[in-house]
Amino acid sequence: MINRSIITFCFCILTVITQGLTGVGIASAADLSNGADNFYKSTKVTMQKVTFKNQYNMKVAGNLFIPKGLKKNSKNPAIIVGHPMGAVKEQSANLYAQKIAEQGFVTLSLDLSFWGESEGQPRNVVAPDIYAEDFSAAVDFLGTRPFVDRSRIGAIGVCGSGSFVISAAKIDPRMKAIATVSMYDMGAANRNALKHSQTLQQRKQIIAEAAEQRYLEFKGGNTKYTSGTVHELKDDTHPIQREFYDFYRTPRGEFTPKGSSRKLTTHPTLTSNVKFMNFYPFNDIETISPRPMLFITGENAHSREFSEEAYKLAAEPKELYIVPGAGHVDLYDRVNLIPWDKLAAFFTSHLK
Repeated sequence: MINRSIITFCFCILTVITQGLTGVGIASAADLSNGADNFYKSTKVTMQKVTFKNQYNMKVAGNLFIPKGLKKNSKNPAIIVGHPMGAVKEQSANLYAQKIAEQGFVTLSLDLSFWGESEGQPRNVVAPDIYAEDFSAAVDFLGTRPFVDRSRIGAIGVCGSGSFVISAAKIDPRMKAIATVSMYDMGAANRNALKHSQTLQQRKQIIAEAAEQRYLEFKGGNTKYTSGTVHELKDDTHPIQREFYDFYRTPRGEFTPKGSSRKLTTHPTLTSNVKFMNFYPFNDIETISPRPMLFITGENAHSREFSEEAYKLAAEPKELYIVPGAGHVDLYDRVNLIPWDKLAAFFTSHLK
């Protein structure tokens, strides 16, 4: 069994990890400071569960949020919200979608293919191109609603979805304004790890292990899963893993989709995870211009390097917004830290 050194997945890893999953522990008390409210239910919007097909003929599931009092006989701006990698729409995306809908926008949180209520087999597959396609399919859906102005559709990507929405926006000009929050470049994170701490040899070992696993699964062996958030804390658990654990493994943000298994939440399949090695979302990011981009990251976020790199490479108009005192996972659900006014102003200005 090969030890994997620091393959930093957006929803967890920085410590050395192995093929096997850790044992499932009991969720501990959650840190609900700074107004953490992942399961927020707004009284100012209505929610409708929806499904639509992407171009791979796969059903994508979402929650459509509409401000109460919205004039259905008028055309309104709309915003798509993507969840962290390995999560589902009920984790962070619904919160963002409701809070933004309260500002007068039609919003849609979606489950990426292979996750949550969306189709895709086997479950938990990594497929960056299909993830990006899901955002474009969401534009298809919103742009054909009679109460949505298809010329005023924007998108928000939280964590890993930040890189997927950038990938989508590069080839879909219908997304008129793009914001990312606590973004992970899932390609760079898997190729190089945080702060380029993974060596080429370590990368090759990971690829070789995944390739060998393909033989086993091709012959009918059990599917292997990798990375993801640990299920129990130990004395030597890394602080970044603890940060993710507090969201994914406690009542603060823990959510297991119907028909899924708690022990597999956040864990992608081993053989598909290496597809991130070929994922370069920031290549040609400058071609999104003149559509505006907003990169939001925490002052203390371990993922801050990705937002800073995207900002450096993007063309104008662009903005990098640093949230004082915030870490990476803080911006998933800590209502008092998330810059709602900044997001609302950005989309109000650019989806006129």
